[in-house]
Amino acid sequence: MSKLTIKSFEELAQYEGAEMGFSEYHTITQDQINQFADATLDHQWIHLDTERAKTESPFKSTIAHGYLTVSLLPYLWGQIVSIENLKMQVNYEIESLRFNQAVTVDSQVRLRVKLLSLKDLRGIAKAQLEVTMEIKDNKKPAFTGVITFLYHFNS
Repeated sequence: MSKLTIKSFEELAQYEGAEMGFSEYHTITQDQINQFADATLDHQWIHLDTERAKTESPFKSTIAHGYLTVSLLPYLWGQIVSIENLKMQVNYEIESLRFNQAVTVDSQVRLRVKLLSLKDLRGIAKAQLEVTMEIKDNKKPAFTGVITFLYHFNS
């Protein structure tokens, strides 16, 4: 699937109620997990201690922080859509988010997005997106949720 390019509210509105696509797969590495732990000061063993995880974790491996997977949203969303002609984009809201399945180290994840609604707030586009982070070869997604971005288009 090719990346969509959106340059206006009207162009974005064409996708209201529709799936916009999905990203490429991204591999979650132990190094990425370790760096996230350092950045967030969350050093729980289930994320970092590979030997202990093999024997004590129900997943038999370290797992990514749930918030690490959420933090990938902008990166993966940017693989699906290029929003151009912007003054600014604002992360506005996470209305709901449910972690459904742990993401084990070396798993591949991708983002699938549907534009639920789009509103014009006096020239600011309020886009509500249904997001699903899929795990390759796993029927259960890592998470599902509804997020909102505000897009301030130039014209």
